[in-house]
Amino acid sequence: MKRTGAQIVWEALTREGVTTVFGHPGGAILPVYDAMPQYPVRHILARHEQGAGHMADGYARVTGAVGVALATSGPAATNLVTALATAMMDSVPIVAITGQVPTDLLGNDAFQETDVTGVTQAITKHNYLVTDVNDLARIMKEAFYIARTGRPGPVLVDICKDVLNDETEFEYPDDVDLPGYRPYFGLDEKAIEAAAELINNAHRPVIIAGHGVQMAHAEKELRELAERAHIPVAMTLLGLGDIPETHPLSLGMCGMHGEARANHAIQQSDVLIGIGMRFDDRVTGDLDAFAPNAKIIHIEFDPAEINKNVPADVAVLGDAKDALQALLGKVKPAQHKHWMAQIEEWNRESKELDILNAEVDELIPPMVMRELWHVTQGNAIIVSDVGQHQMWEAQYFLHERPRQLLTSGGLGTMGYALPAAIGAHFAAPDETIWAVVGDGGFQMTIQELGVVMQEQVPIKIAIINNGFLGMVRQWQELFYEKNYAGTPIHSPDYITLAAAYDIPARRVTTQAEMSSALKEAQAHDGPFIIEFRVKEEVNVYPMVEPGEAIDNLLRRRIVQGPSGLQPAW
Repeated sequence: MKRTGAQIVWEALTREGVTTVFGHPGGAILPVYDAMPQYPVRHILARHEQGAGHMADGYARVTGAVGVALATSGPAATNLVTALATAMMDSVPIVAITGQVPTDLLGNDAFQETDVTGVTQAITKHNYLVTDVNDLARIMKEAFYIARTGRPGPVLVDICKDVLNDETEFEYPDDVDLPGYRPYFGLDEKAIEAAAELINNAHRPVIIAGHGVQMAHAEKELRELAERAHIPVAMTLLGLGDIPETHPLSLGMCGMHGEARANHAIQQSDVLIGIGMRFDDRVTGDLDAFAPNAKIIHIEFDPAEINKNVPADVAVLGDAKDALQALLGKVKPAQHKHWMAQIEEWNRESKELDILNAEVDELIPPMVMRELWHVTQGNAIIVSDVGQHQMWEAQYFLHERPRQLLTSGGLGTMGYALPAAIGAHFAAPDETIWAVVGDGGFQMTIQELGVVMQEQVPIKIAIINNGFLGMVRQWQELFYEKNYAGTPIHSPDYITLAAAYDIPARRVTTQAEMSSALKEAQAHDGPFIIEFRVKEEVNVYPMVEPGEAIDNLLRRRIVQGPSGLQPAW
């Protein structure tokens, strides 16, 4: 049967199981939009192409399926760049489809022409420029295959406008033939045996579980391994929820703003098992001082990550679920009572310094995060923006299941949360979804409230307003003698702004108002915004200074005041 290039795009999307796309129309992509009503796919009109990309990202993280974003050529395509880079760093499967000028105008600096395949080469897993309609069906098939297989990632398909208008006989291929692409590796039995031997002989073992555990759906196997061999589990930011944070073996998040017990345990370990994580600098701190006495086992899907940052004594290349299943047959039951007692001692020390245990009259962000956990009973998807509130969310909202926290980990993209939360809603419409944002990041993509209004997206938005670009201000306080250059930020009246979008809202300025506001938002069946006016100069602790070992922690000082224990701000 004959189909235009535009119809082939939609034929491919429906065959790949796509039901929702996020995009913004324009001249070069207009043939695709013209054909759209013929197909059973819902289109969500983003207010900015970056928002469309983040919506596709949030959708993909929740479902595990490929998210789809549409944009036209030129500035629309370049607006996708930040979203593609975000997805690339966090291994999120996205297919971005962009329009391009007609083939006879390529290279002529035509109106809204941009070499988007050149621009995105380093921030996509693969990209295509389609100049022949006869190639389009095959390329669409390949794009989805590449995005979802192996280590997932974004793929961009840039299609010339005349290709979208041209016709050809349509046949969607059943298989993909990419000789240079090897997405799967068989497990090395000798590596599994060597890893099991190290684990069986360990006295102070620690697991660091990352995002790859969730991508492999290996949470059950991870928990079985931890419980059988009695191994405490630290998690990366994107690995939170790999094991319930209330589990006795959970150490919580590790790294720059991680739990002290997690960092101390890693540094004192004799066997360290990294699973589905890449030993990022935010986890390791000073590489020369990282886990100095530990034998390193690295279970990882991407061969490029093996030995990239931390040399592995045993490298297990392959899917985390398969590797853990193989290990479970060889790892012996164990108890590490002395090791767990030491970890519990570190935990007691940390609790004594926890700001929630101090007498604080002001409204501070950690209180908001912990109260959000109580009000939701831990049963919500949290989509966090980037900054101090991101770290407080990671520390004080206890994540009990995988894919419960969506956030930009590797790229640290401010403005991520609001559009990603919208995408998460369309992925899981029956879930309660909270977007936790700062006053800085929220204003970067605030226009996507238009989508919330138009589509009646029932997300809840918690704005942590401290009047600063908070994380940058913290660094200025600690390392630049409080030279707060460029970091004070004014906000609009969020209550009035919410009313303009027909979204109910409340402002909270005291601890006494906090719980009732969260409960009101939680009970409301539509979107709701709460602005929390919090104490301005509050820092995220613990903190590892750049270039330091991760057990060399800056800690908040808690002192005895006239009314009890108080933080020394």
